[in-house]
Amino acid sequence: MRYMLGQPLDFTPGSRYAYSNFGYAVLGRVIEKVTGESYEQYVKRAILAPVGATQMRLGRTLLSDRHPGEIQYFDLGSASSVFPGGGTVPFPYGGFYLEAMDSNGGWIASTIDLLRFLTAVDGLSTRPDVLRPATIQLMVAPPLPPLWQGSAYHYGMGWLVRPAEGNWWHNGSSPGTTALLVRTGGGIAWAVLFNSRTMVPGSNWVNFHSETDSAIWQAVRQVTDWPAHDLFSQYK
Repeated sequence: MRYMLGQPLDFTPGSRYAYSNFGYAVLGRVIEKVTGESYEQYVKRAILAPVGATQMRLGRTLLSDRHPGEIQYFDLGSASSVFPGGGTVPFPYGGFYLEAMDSNGGWIASTIDLLRFLTAVDGLSTRPDVLRPATIQLMVAPPLPPLWQGSAYHYGMGWLVRPAEGNWWHNGSSPGTTALLVRTGGGIAWAVLFNSRTMVPGSNWVNFHSETDSAIWQAVRQVTDWPAHDLFSQYK
């Protein structure tokens, strides 16, 4: 963080959009400074426990350190280990240091716990929210011009937002993982997780996300009868 804060900016803040993992890393440290707790402790206590997402936790770099029940991750690539003397390793297990990415992609979770979280911050009446209505409005509000002018969607605070339909979503990927989380204006939400990235020659994870998103939308439109009761109690 000291190194990054010593680098010159690429452009004047507010003039362009660029997704920033580093920004989220800084945010984790801000949370620690404000709360006096570790980032993980605060998120578990203030957000995850109230919504019932009790199995979410921060991941670890090495395969030998994975949590009980955690899946194994696969990637075609290899890399030089970030640990001294580690040699060449599978990219998901030592090609990067996951512990340093706590607040910008370090969490591991099931689809169920991701949906427990999402449905508690979605502004809908199906489950109680842990955020105030005004906070949710701020979270999905468009940034000031000129950012996203003329676009049908924008990036708010942690969500890509398509205001006309009321849809929010976020996707992401790292070596060995691909994920997609969607909240629709129609009151339906889904989470999709893979323990690998696309391995199709000439493709990439962005294309893979688009194809996955299209397939889920198609499947959702074919459902004519949804359960009317809460199914979360059936899952840990």
